[in-house]
Amino acid sequence: MNILFASSEVHPLIKTGGLADVSGSLPRALKGAKQEARLILPAYPAAISRAEKLRLESDIVLPGARTPVRLLHGWLPHSRVRVYLVDSPEHFDRPGGPYQDEDGKEWPDNAARFALFARAVSAIAMNRAGLNWQPDLVHCNDWQTGLVPALLSCKSQRPATLFTIHNLAYQGLFDWKTFKSLKLPVDWWSLDKLEFHEQVSFIKGGLVYADWISTVSPTYAGEICTKAFGCGLEGLLQHRRERLSGILNGVDYRVWNPGKDKLLAQSYTARTLERKHDNKVALQKAFGLPERAGFPLLGHVGRLVDQKGLDLVIKLIPQLIRRRLQLVVLGTGQPELETALTMAAKKYPEQIGVRIGYDEDLAHLLEAGSDIFLMPSRFEPCGLNQIYSLRYGTPPIVRNTGGLADTVTDASEANIAAGTANGFVFDDVTSASLLEAIDRALGCYTQPDVWTALQRTGMAADFSWLRSAAEYIALYERIIEAPFEHPDCRQQRLHKIPAELST
Repeated sequence: MNILFASSEVHPLIKTGGLADVSGSLPRALKGAKQEARLILPAYPAAISRAEKLRLESDIVLPGARTPVRLLHGWLPHSRVRVYLVDSPEHFDRPGGPYQDEDGKEWPDNAARFALFARAVSAIAMNRAGLNWQPDLVHCNDWQTGLVPALLSCKSQRPATLFTIHNLAYQGLFDWKTFKSLKLPVDWWSLDKLEFHEQVSFIKGGLVYADWISTVSPTYAGEICTKAFGCGLEGLLQHRRERLSGILNGVDYRVWNPGKDKLLAQSYTARTLERKHDNKVALQKAFGLPERAGFPLLGHVGRLVDQKGLDLVIKLIPQLIRRRLQLVVLGTGQPELETALTMAAKKYPEQIGVRIGYDEDLAHLLEAGSDIFLMPSRFEPCGLNQIYSLRYGTPPIVRNTGGLADTVTDASEANIAAGTANGFVFDDVTSASLLEAIDRALGCYTQPDVWTALQRTGMAADFSWLRSAAEYIALYERIIEAPFEHPDCRQQRLHKIPAELST
């Protein structure tokens, strides 16, 4: 199959989170499975500098751009995956990140930027971009690509569309004035289309019009159909439940493999777990912590936002300090969480280390050097760090939600006896429930045989993209065979049929 994979970020071209990891790995796995998967993303400066063998492919005239948009063609580094970069300098050639400026503020023209990107994707999808190539299916990801299924929905001889929700909490919401400026069909401003509480919702473009919807774990696919996790869209998702699937994200074990990871102080395997300690010492040094024999080291890396539950950890700091352990945190996000963690590190400099920002190299060392990984998320569509932790022999502590529930098996007495336990799971979104899980982990940590068994069980688990890619390929085939026709498109089609034949 010819597959066009549209994403707003792709590792290693540009990354802010897990979406980039997925977008950089799944197309590789599809290519390895003999599918013609091609990537498309905006031409941010970082993406232009990192793509390989980049050249001009064509110029496209698109609404929303004052000059023709250049389509650049290159290759994803160290792969056989073609990459198209949508080069419109007025939209994408700027400092900062994909969605925010250097001060962390949302770009005020994000609606225009990603509407233009969606129109470029649609042009390629309809073979109107000078490529002499048309995909059988366009795989769209998150709100930044949500307009693509809507733009393609009623076109004849269009490719099939799959829209994947990576995090329903981010919806691409903009006001009426912005909607008008985008020159989209006026009738899209309605409750059964893209309007959402007097705003236009880009994510609804995918949810309403895509042939199929998927999300990144089976548990999260069920959760988003409930009021607790549906972010106000649960009714729409319940309506489309028959065309909603959950496929667990995979991990690229060529990148996340402690046996071959060159970013570590010492590589190791399940048979040489004693070498893992060298990474703990290096991690303590990197965070300015003293080497403390027998002190378990808890680690966390990720966005410092309410979703991730770091506020629960912050409330527990006085109690954690008394438990003779160390804590390291790497991440950036909400100022109040950054400040609270930074103050805690200053107050307890021998037990807490904090690095505000993101560092890919340090993230690898943190996974390897920590004894226990903390991931107390309020909700987690899939999560990747707990999967990395399992492979690195760092049993995770997670809440029973989303992809965390699908990947971590609690170290209950029964599961330990059965040899299936690989981490620690708690249910309630409370500091008390998290502390109980931490205490259970600390108790197991003092039992070398039990702890080693947990580590080796986690390291043996297979969450590779080979498995997930096979599920996606089967879903692609199903979608292509049974496309979805939105009622509007059916109405348009019937209007074109002569009245005497319409019956």
